Amino acid sequence: MIDLHYWPTPNGWKISIMLEECGLPYRTLPVNIGHGEQFKPDFLAISPNNRMPAIVDHAPPGGGAPVSVFESGAILMYLAEKTGQFWSTELRQRYAQMQWLMWQMGGLGPMSGQNGHFKVYAPEKVPYAIERYGKEVNRLYGVLDGQLARTGAYVAGDDYSIADMASLPWIRSHVAYEIPLENFPHLKRWHDTLMERPAVQRGLDLLKDLRKPMTDEQKKVLFGQTAQSIRDSAKQAAN
Repeated sequence: MIDLHYWPTPNGWKISIMLEECGLPYRTLPVNIGHGEQFKPDFLAISPNNRMPAIVDHAPPGGGAPVSVFESGAILMYLAEKTGQFWSTELRQRYAQMQWLMWQMGGLGPMSGQNGHFKVYAPEKVPYAIERYGKEVNRLYGVLDGQLARTGAYVAGDDYSIADMASLPWIRSHVAYEIPLENFPHLKRWHDTLMERPAVQRGLDLLKDLRKPMTDEQKKVLFGQTAQSIRDSAKQAAN
């Protein structure tokens, strides 16, 4: 059994989709990031960056003590290795998939997150930030559209892989970013194809009723973190 520490966000969806695709048994443990549950000592023990998702595998390959993993890219790689699914064993294809996974982790995800923050959550509209991140996300959509034109199938080639599962949740938010997918025909084809997969639908539906607009107080919890605030929250939780 795998414990999934989760909240319905793009990074969380990566892992719920992967677990559904693999057919692995898992138990969902909600981490309400608006209420500061990511600062609880038991969660920090497995995710010291106080970010979800994280997993604990109580039946790891080879047996032994449970294995905990944080960071969504590392979790995808772990689950792919555990099951032998969605990650090639052939050297060239494996690294094609890995580099597009890293592209999502280092580019598409962070830039989309900043774009969404300044367009949706920021208490004041900052034109430079909105333009800066909006243009960068538009560029990254173009990069992915070009790659999908070359492969004619999935992000890293002919096979559906963890590289696709990593990027889809961020592309799914294109409406909030005001980026018409019609401007990226290969990306739209890929997006629409993946959204029809039953496992993708189940992964995106996980705890979807809990995804609600954040209050101002919840925004302060989520966006006002510093090293000291994390220490204070940990001490408060421990007491």
